[in-house]
Amino acid sequence: MTAIKHFPPPAGIKAPPLSFGARVGDLLFISGIPGFDANGGLPDGFEAQFANVVTNFKRVLDEAGATMRDLVKVNVLLTRAQDVATMNALYAGAFGPPPYPARTTCVVVALPNPKMLIEIEGVASVKGP
Repeated sequence: MTAIKHFPPPAGIKAPPLSFGARVGDLLFISGIPGFDANGGLPDGFEAQFANVVTNFKRVLDEAGATMRDLVKVNVLLTRAQDVATMNALYAGAFGPPPYPARTTCVVVALPNPKMLIEIEGVASVKGP
């Protein structure tokens, strides 16, 4: 049986019953990460939420011994179509330089918290222990 290593939400973040990440072999599956800050607050602006998502995403990758360059697939969920262009610009800086991971971007009606504007999940290829 393959061992699974789980990465819990950061201390202080109130999260539903899930792991922020789960590693099986060389694959790291990162749960949908919302834009909450380290104190569990959710800023009003899209850019601030995006920055928090990236910070939390990098934390999970780092704990697993990976970086943004190890991402293979990313799914981006937005609640407002008007944020797609801004997201693409911010994404290029955070997930670049090219080549970028494969990506799907969806505009959804809502996310679990009505103030959430973005959530990103992903899969990374991680080598080593």
